Amino acid sequence: MDNSLPPADELALVDRELARLDARRSQLLARRAWLLRVLYAPAPSAPGPFPSAPGARPTASGPRPPVADSTPRSAQNVLLTLGGTLLTIAAIAFTLVSWGSMGIGGRSVVLFAVTSAALAAPVALLRRSLVSTAESVAALGLVLMVLDAYALHRVALPETDGLGYTAVAAAVLAGAWTAYGSALSRLRIPLPVAVVAGQLPLPLGVLAAGGGPTAFAWAALVTAAADGALILWTRPASVRITAAVGATALGGWALLTGGWLSLTSPWSGAPLLLAAAAPTLYAARRLPPLAVTASAVAGLATVAAAGGLLRPAVPTDWTVPVYVLCGLALASVWRLSAATTGDGAAEETGWRLPGGVRLGLAGAGAGVAALGVVWALPPVAVGLLGPMARTTEVWSGEHAGRTLTSYPGTAVLVLAVAAAVLTAVPRLWARGGALALAWALLTALPVSLGLPYAATLTLQLLTTAAALACAVRPGPLTRGLRRPEPVEGSGTPEPPTAAPAAPGAPWGAWAPSRPRPQAPAEPGTVLGWIAYAAGLMSALSALALALDVREATFAALGALLLLLVGVAVLGAGARRVVAACAAVLTATGLVIAVAAAAGLEDHWTALALLLVPAATAAVGAKARPVALPVEITGAVVALPAFALAASRPAFLALALALGGVIAAATAVRPERRRFASWTAAALFLLATWVRLAVWEVTTPEAYTLPVTVPALVVGFLRRRRDREASSWTAYGPGLAATLLLSLVAAWTDPEWPRPLALGVAALVVTLLGARFRLQALLVLGGAVLALDGLHELAPYVVQAVGALPRWLPPALAGLLLLAVGATYEQRLRDARRLRDRVARMR
Repeated sequence: MDNSLPPADELALVDRELARLDARRSQLLARRAWLLRVLYAPAPSAPGPFPSAPGARPTASGPRPPVADSTPRSAQNVLLTLGGTLLTIAAIAFTLVSWGSMGIGGRSVVLFAVTSAALAAPVALLRRSLVSTAESVAALGLVLMVLDAYALHRVALPETDGLGYTAVAAAVLAGAWTAYGSALSRLRIPLPVAVVAGQLPLPLGVLAAGGGPTAFAWAALVTAAADGALILWTRPASVRITAAVGATALGGWALLTGGWLSLTSPWSGAPLLLAAAAPTLYAARRLPPLAVTASAVAGLATVAAAGGLLRPAVPTDWTVPVYVLCGLALASVWRLSAATTGDGAAEETGWRLPGGVRLGLAGAGAGVAALGVVWALPPVAVGLLGPMARTTEVWSGEHAGRTLTSYPGTAVLVLAVAAAVLTAVPRLWARGGALALAWALLTALPVSLGLPYAATLTLQLLTTAAALACAVRPGPLTRGLRRPEPVEGSGTPEPPTAAPAAPGAPWGAWAPSRPRPQAPAEPGTVLGWIAYAAGLMSALSALALALDVREATFAALGALLLLLVGVAVLGAGARRVVAACAAVLTATGLVIAVAAAAGLEDHWTALALLLVPAATAAVGAKARPVALPVEITGAVVALPAFALAASRPAFLALALALGGVIAAATAVRPERRRFASWTAAALFLLATWVRLAVWEVTTPEAYTLPVTVPALVVGFLRRRRDREASSWTAYGPGLAATLLLSLVAAWTDPEWPRPLALGVAALVVTLLGARFRLQALLVLGGAVLALDGLHELAPYVVQAVGALPRWLPPALAGLLLLAVGATYEQRLRDARRLRDRVARMR
């Protein structure tokens, strides 16, 4: 590491830094001990001086108290809560179980006395600052008031309707608890409990009066509005939270009821929905944190009300478009409530909603429109995937004889309106959505309108052409969009670089540099890829549909081939490459279609398919930007050609040979020479082997020698050009191809000519390796010669061993081990010399 200070000065600097850290640690430990002593001292005491000197310790005598598991206040609260709960249970048990054993006077006296005491006790407790105890006793008093109301109903008013009495009792209790909580403002329980009780009078009163769901929903809505007033105009947080829960529950019920009524009885549901939307929107304006959510709820209620009123006046198929139009009208609030100047700044237009409210309303309208778009997607899926669901053979006319009209025609209207609206929004995401919706519209049009086969295929081909044209030239789609600005800190940050250290600074001091801003993707690129993906999907669907009729198949393949070639020529980047590869596959399909129309057998079709890799090899020599992917695609097409020719081995040999010719022609180009030459050699070799199999040749050397001879020639030429080339690289593959396979055949051959010929060949190879100091020849030839000789001597060795006494082989083995052990060092030196000599060979 390059340090800025000499080693001696840097060491002194490090020592000073360590000493400073130790002193600071001692200071913090002393402060911690003092704080613990103050917190857990048995009696309050004044804080002592701050022990600033390093190594200072607390002055309190005795061991430091352990850290408590809980604070005294939390323990007090637990005890008070348990006590109040037990008293409440006792009061309930007394009221429900022991009430009948007392007379009317005793009952009244007991209830009045206990309730009065429970409600009066918190006054005295608060004067003594016993707030927690007062809370527990006040809670008991509130429960006793509920029991008093229950007892009053059982004794004095047994014939009164239960729901009506409960509504009145809840209203009385809510008022009493509100007054009690207001008088004793230090108590936190009475006011929230009063809010809870206030949720019951109106809904229960409506039910007691025999009101239906509509009346109950109105009562719930009025109660929710009262809760909203508490949220806006009261201060205690507990009251506001309780009111918010009540407003959410009752208001949600009212909205759900209004939505249901808008479907069954619009003139009953619309007023309820609009009445619910008004206070919700007002709350959204007054409460900025809830502006988006509340205004979205209000917007949905408004759309449901308007759509419910308009729905009976239109046919059934127009129901969803009506709601979509209402949603889009609401979404336009975003544009109507604020105008933009030339530089994008907002101007007042006489009336302006807060940003959160506008966002919520626009989001609600956009959500309704999005649901309408989802409703319109099934015909898109049928138009795109329906032709692919084939159950009959190609050219059978399955789809040509029928039309699909199971979806309403208004689905395309929804898609068209949504696309038009998004086109007017100068945002990249909106333009992309408009482009996708326009493609979906054209795809769904034949299904929704029930167009005939010819019109459907023509429309799909036109859709493909339009989408691919937009992919090649996406400029018009980006008109009106501003160039995206780089986002500070976006993308992958660069590694931080060290800033120059100041003189005398520690060697570890450095300042990381800020990452460079990365520009987002260009609008044309994003929209181009969207159009390109849509075009490819339409192309696949059109091709699948065209397979029903022979003439349509040729027309579709020809049109798609021209379109894809046009994109490959005029396009750029990855889209150009994909189009070129797709054009190759389309040409392959055209060749197969021609062969099928001509009635050619599989082996003739295989030879015809080889025209595709031949054409790609020719095109690859000229079209350099897409040469490699086009040639790879053409090579992949050759594989099914070989598979089709496999039923006729003679044609398979011919196909392999033609493939080798194509590869050899490709190897003429310098950039393809290495891979194409090996491919050509492999194809020629496979063709030779297949031809030998056709001729019923069973000798393995007939298959391996055509590999060995050219390989040895190539290796010899390489060694002449490069004297440093290893013999294993030059001669190893060629020799191994024949020697090893022939060795396997010789070990299973009961006759003597093959082992003899193999032994002679291995001997010649071994001698050549020793003469010219070639390691591969010496090792391979010697190993094969030894194994071949062992195979020939094995029967005699077995016979000789069988004739010897059983004790002789172990004895001979022991003598051999003794001899080797006695001359171990000499044998080791000989082995090392042999290894060195072999290693020095090339």
